[in-house]
Amino acid sequence: MTNKINEKVLYEPIKKWLKKYLEYHYKSNEVIVVDSHSQRLDKVLLQNKIKCDVAIGIDIQIDVLGISKKDDKYKLFFVEAKATRLTLRDLGQLWAYVKLINPEEAFLITSESFGSLDKILKIFKREDMLDFGDGKKIKKIQVLLWDLKNNLPDLSSKIPKI
Repeated sequence: MTNKINEKVLYEPIKKWLKKYLEYHYKSNEVIVVDSHSQRLDKVLLQNKIKCDVAIGIDIQIDVLGISKKDDKYKLFFVEAKATRLTLRDLGQLWAYVKLINPEEAFLITSESFGSLDKILKIFKREDMLDFGDGKKIKKIQVLLWDLKNNLPDLSSKIPKI
């Protein structure tokens, strides 16, 4: 099925979903979720009084950014949204961001299909390509389909199944 929509249409419903997700999982923290697709990450973090040295001066633009803050500690959550079939390039873009910044969680969400990632992740079973982290704890980029009808992620589509 082809959903000819502009990717930007996804940002607001994804923001709402991510806010609820973070409020549920980080009940005692301040939760901030922003559509940050048009600003560099370092500027968005600075606006929210977060200093992340590795982000300064690097051209990273996350579509939707989630922040969970408590006192002087924070956790970041990245969402890259696509309204097209996913490609290795889409995964590579987010992978580069997460390898540099190491957010708590990262999501690659599409309203279309897994595209070429379907073969890589399901047939070749290369979920290792979703790995990131600091070496002590391995995290996985979560790849999901976005349900346009319900404006929610289709959790049954999630790769990996964690």
